[in-house]
Amino acid sequence: MRIKFFTEGGKGIGFGHISRCLSLCQAFEEFSKECIFIVKGGEEVKEVIHVPLKLMDWVENLNSFEKELEDAQIVIVDSYLAKQEHYQIACAKAEKCLFVDDFNRLEYPCGYVLNGSVYAGELNYPIKNSVYYLLGTQYTPLRRAFWHVEKKDIGMQIERILITFGGDDAQNMTFRVVKHLEDVFPHIDKLVVIGSGFKNRSQILSLKSNKVRIYQNLSEEDMKTLMVLCDMAVSAGGQTTYELARVGLPSVLVAVAQNQLLNCLSWEKVGFALYAGWWEDGMLLDKIAKYIRSLEDANIRLKMSEVGRLLVDGQGARRVAYKMVNYPTL
Repeated sequence: MRIKFFTEGGKGIGFGHISRCLSLCQAFEEFSKECIFIVKGGEEVKEVIHVPLKLMDWVENLNSFEKELEDAQIVIVDSYLAKQEHYQIACAKAEKCLFVDDFNRLEYPCGYVLNGSVYAGELNYPIKNSVYYLLGTQYTPLRRAFWHVEKKDIGMQIERILITFGGDDAQNMTFRVVKHLEDVFPHIDKLVVIGSGFKNRSQILSLKSNKVRIYQNLSEEDMKTLMVLCDMAVSAGGQTTYELARVGLPSVLVAVAQNQLLNCLSWEKVGFALYAGWWEDGMLLDKIAKYIRSLEDANIRLKMSEVGRLLVDGQGARRVAYKMVNYPTL
């Protein structure tokens, strides 16, 4: 069975859609299914996708999109750019369709609609006989490394902070946050992750010291190891938040894109994270420091950790793949 993923990503867009699709691909591979990616993006995408890949603007070229559907048994679209026509064509051509959605973006014509977000149940998706919804964190697609995670120990003190702002950090938050935390918390180790799309690597590397450790080109296992090692995280509010929740790493979140706002607010509402604010907020760095101080209370971090692990068990991608392979065509 051939599965084709249609998505977008790269510099300026980020790698959230791609990461989510790769997680689903790993789950389909358990059923010996072939995954092929068709991505609207730049050459940098090749650094993160190691399955058959075609870079093309399938969004603007409907004819090319339709042609790519001809040899696909399952079609998966994870996009903020796809139009209604793309979904209609996919429904007409493919045996099974899975459409990944974050905000009830449009009315999907058929198939399975996946929203693994913490707020998915609040979006009032329309009830349709031809559509089956997979909603909530039980369906959150996580990378294989996060399928099994031992329970995290919560230390009495904050000794290590993980700082991660996604694959490209278009807003240059990493440098700003690390520099500020060096001034305010010089005694705490900062473990800093640089993604493949970062444009200011040299600037961030200039901060390297015995208290600032910088990590590049991390595998998913490496990323999990860092999360387990740290006592808390300062993170962008995208897909990484679900990996943080899976590990049970209490987090302070920053929204660096409009599509992260609801996610950040929802994680704060359920009690897993603290939302420091929008990336342009003039008081943001002070708020991050304030929240870090509040998390010095180990009991607070323990409660946050328990909430995260309760909500995200890591099996979402496998549940989705099982349903897509074994459930009937809608």
